[in-house]
Amino acid sequence: MFKGSITALVTPFKNGAVDEKAVIALTERQIAAGTHGLVPCGTTGESATLTFAEHMRVVEIVTEVASGQLPVIAGTGSNSTAVAIENQQRARDLGVDAGLVVAPYYNKPNPEGLYQHFKAIHDAVELPIIVYNVPGRTVIDIDAETVARIATLERVVGIKDATGDMARVSQHRALIDGSFVQLSGDDPSALGFNATGGIGAISVTSNVAPALCAQFQDATLSGDWDTARELNDRLMPLHHALFTSSSPGPTKYAMSVLGVTNTEMRLPLTEPNEASNAAVRAALVHAGLLDQA
Repeated sequence: MFKGSITALVTPFKNGAVDEKAVIALTERQIAAGTHGLVPCGTTGESATLTFAEHMRVVEIVTEVASGQLPVIAGTGSNSTAVAIENQQRARDLGVDAGLVVAPYYNKPNPEGLYQHFKAIHDAVELPIIVYNVPGRTVIDIDAETVARIATLERVVGIKDATGDMARVSQHRALIDGSFVQLSGDDPSALGFNATGGIGAISVTSNVAPALCAQFQDATLSGDWDTARELNDRLMPLHHALFTSSSPGPTKYAMSVLGVTNTEMRLPLTEPNEASNAAVRAALVHAGLLDQA
């Protein structure tokens, strides 16, 4: 169920509030482009600035629009185990297909604490879990041995690995049975990730270029590596440009250039500077999404 290009959706705002009509439009755009799945209210969705009610309303809208067409993996993680359980429970009630549970940030738990965190969520809520390892944001790296231990829990079905470490895919394969889903959380290394055993990516870039990202993933999954490399070359400058300022600022800017949504974010995030915007425009031209920078 979970493979291919899975978009980590931005959350659109209008005058400080979640723009529900835009959430619907963005979801429909992804479906039309051939995207393979959606992640509302992950990091790219500015989940850290959303209230619980806003968070779950976005999840509800995306799930309703995507129902029967795409799987939805809701961002449900927290550095508080109790809050993560509450998020997971509500997401399950809304009908999502899985919860994306990030490593507990800020607290810096040891491997035992990591395992017990995921076990508590697993035991409390009957909903599949995708583990999210993103040490660049959480300061905690879930090593392969700990991932393997967490994966012994019945409803832990996969991982979003944003380490950029290609060795992780093989390490996980050696320690966990082949049904464990490995998804990249790092667009620039997604080609290598799939070449070593991954089956998809939870992608930031697919907010901007959903069709190209879906075609890229389709090519890797069918073993058409020549096409995959060609598409990867087109997308690589965009992958990098979208992180020339705090994410999702450059992503929202790129989407605004394409007429998809506005650039509004919530503090403490602010809009990118002109150097970042120029890099985004140049990358859009390189990808064939814009005529001139």
